[in-house]
Amino acid sequence: MGEVRVKARLRNFVDVALAERGGGDVERLPTSELDCLVDTGAVMMLLPADEVGKLGLARGGRVIVTYADDRREELPTARGLEVTVLGRTMVTDCVIGPPLCEPLLGQLVLEELDLIVDCARRSLGPRPESPNLPLLKLK
Repeated sequence: MGEVRVKARLRNFVDVALAERGGGDVERLPTSELDCLVDTGAVMMLLPADEVGKLGLARGGRVIVTYADDRREELPTARGLEVTVLGRTMVTDCVIGPPLCEPLLGQLVLEELDLIVDCARRSLGPRPESPNLPLLKLK
């Protein structure tokens, strides 16, 4: 089994909403296209600090993260990140990592976008029951 990677389009949702409301050109907004490691052991998305700055995301709170070697560290978060993966879009918070760190796509994004990891094929895709739109449970 190997790594699963996916291209993600990232934007500041506040900028998107203001452009849409004011008739601005959404296509001219700062956008990042990052190759992300799909990490089923991570809960949130992790972005490098330089990307958070490029997108102009608002700072959120702080969280304590646990690494694979059981080290713990307190890191800041950012709010209002619009994430598009495989044509499916959501808005979420992210953990801010050191500049140039590897971006990670965690469980919150996978769950809300209704995507599953196929480790054997090293790919990410929609669940067979929901090929066109995310299928979410509300109970």
